[in-house]
Amino acid sequence: MSGPALTHIDSAGEASMVDVGDKAETVRVAVAEGFVRMKPETLALIRQGNAKKGDVIATARLAGIMAAKQTSSLIPLCHPLILTKVSVDITPDDALPGLRVQAMAKLTGRTGVEMEALTAVSVACLTIYDMAKAADREMEIGGVRLVSKSGGRSGDYHRAGEMR
Repeated sequence: MSGPALTHIDSAGEASMVDVGDKAETVRVAVAEGFVRMKPETLALIRQGNAKKGDVIATARLAGIMAAKQTSSLIPLCHPLILTKVSVDITPDDALPGLRVQAMAKLTGRTGVEMEALTAVSVACLTIYDMAKAADREMEIGGVRLVSKSGGRSGDYHRAGEMR
């Protein structure tokens, strides 16, 4: 089989944590996105701040930031990282209808922060669902994906196209 190898599988086919000790420290940034599709009435309820559990957007933003900081505890083989910045932006979208979530994770280090950005988006979306499920159990979480990453040996990556 040709092409890129899986980095977390050793020569015996066993799961293995990548040794990043010899990698150069560089500024690394990753951006991920996702969405929660919901009924227009649910989106209106969230916008008005009338959700039963409180401010959905502020709580989901905080949950996403906290989750990024816990990624190595949640996903096997992820390195514990000292993040220098995590941001989570949540934007209402009437066309969806629902909320679009974008997260950015940044550090200066030897390994990337893609998993931290993806974890932030995922947990923010789950938090939105949790906080609004009493009003709308048919919400749909989707489109969670890496948008871009920079820094490191593999270079920069930028996804072509827009979020679905």
